Amino acid sequence: MSKQFYAGAALLAASILLPDIAHASCSSLWYERNQIYKEAGYCFKTSRAIRAFGNSGCSYDDINDVPLSARQRAVVRDIAAQERRMGCGN
Repeated sequence: MSKQFYAGAALLAASILLPDIAHASCSSLWYERNQIYKEAGYCFKTSRAIRAFGNSGCSYDDINDVPLSARQRAVVRDIAAQERRMGCGN
C-alpha cells in the first residue's frame, strides 16, 4: 500500500479522535500522535514506540523530514498540546 493511503488512514483516525480529544487518555493520545508518524514513515527511537509500531519500512530518521500534510501537522500539534495540558509524560 502507498504512503498516501497510510497517511490518509492516520488522518481519518485523528479526525475521529479530535472531537473527543479532551476525554482521551494520555496513552491513547500518544498512540494516535505516533500512529500518524508511523504511517508517514518515521523511524522511531524510543523503545516504547519501537515496541508499539516497529521500524519496518521506515524512511525518515528526523521527525522534521516526515512528509505530513498541513492538516496532519495541525492534528499532531493539537494532540501534543492536549498531552501537555494533561501533563502526559511522553
